[in-house]
Amino acid sequence: MSIGKDEGLATLEVVFSEEELGAYTEFRKIGLTEKSVDWIERASATFWDATNGTINKEILDALRTFVLGKYNCECAKSKQLGFAKAFLKYLTKTRLDPRFSAFDLFLERPKTLKARKHVTPRIVTQADIENVIAYILKRAAEGRINEERAKNYVAFVLFGAYTGQRSLSTMAKLSVGQCREGIRAYPPCVLVNSSQDKIRMEHYVPLHPCLISYLSRLFDGKTDAEPLFEYNSFQMWVKRAKIPMSRFKGHFVLGDLRKFAEQYGDVIGWDQSNRAYILTHGVSGVDWSHYKHPLPEHVYDVYMRYWKNVRFTFEDVFDC
Repeated sequence: MSIGKDEGLATLEVVFSEEELGAYTEFRKIGLTEKSVDWIERASATFWDATNGTINKEILDALRTFVLGKYNCECAKSKQLGFAKAFLKYLTKTRLDPRFSAFDLFLERPKTLKARKHVTPRIVTQADIENVIAYILKRAAEGRINEERAKNYVAFVLFGAYTGQRSLSTMAKLSVGQCREGIRAYPPCVLVNSSQDKIRMEHYVPLHPCLISYLSRLFDGKTDAEPLFEYNSFQMWVKRAKIPMSRFKGHFVLGDLRKFAEQYGDVIGWDQSNRAYILTHGVSGVDWSHYKHPLPEHVYDVYMRYWKNVRFTFEDVFDC
């Protein structure tokens, strides 16, 4: 089917059903995280509220204006308008009607000047990590944190600082069984599953010798299926604690652990390939998708070549 000579996009109008939008929305949600599902549902609701089953230039212009005015974040604008364009493409294929996809012309985002990039002012030092651990131990000594929770918090900080893993995407999802198995392995490495990584990349994470005792004492009384770290508890405690940082005006957040691993990696000259693999950062190229597949012993050996002598100094008030 084609658009007639006298039927331009300015006057053309097509319709779709709420059932079609619902079916497409459910299709898009399959396999996504809870956060991504929420965005899909919000975009779908916005599209229906704006169109009510009718598509024409005036309606889509209004939808675009609404989205661009409501959201300041470019990512949010992209998700909303991207969903609308994808749905039009879906209708084109399911209806065998090219008129639907022609309307995506009215959903383009405006071209914007890219902001000039600057070096991050958020510098995280070894002293900052040690200060966070000391702060936790001090609160435990004062009885403001119970011993079990304090041990978990300290282990979380050390694991994050030594490995640079993402706190929410990865560390919050690690299980006791994974860590037990990782410590028993030779060399000691935790295998992070694809479902526990932001970019869905399965990878090995070396366990620094200084980490072993702190992780091991989290196992008592726990089954293999239980989460290793008390992520939600620690995240809320950190927000309340407001631990100051030394090189910028601000307070410690969990993301600073990964930032430390990246930044300190530059200080010790950490091998770029090994760093990229362990942090799953910058591994989207052809080399990684088709050729590279490091073995755990090689990952560990290269990692320890750079991190072997890195030690955090603090007075542990607990018996390991």
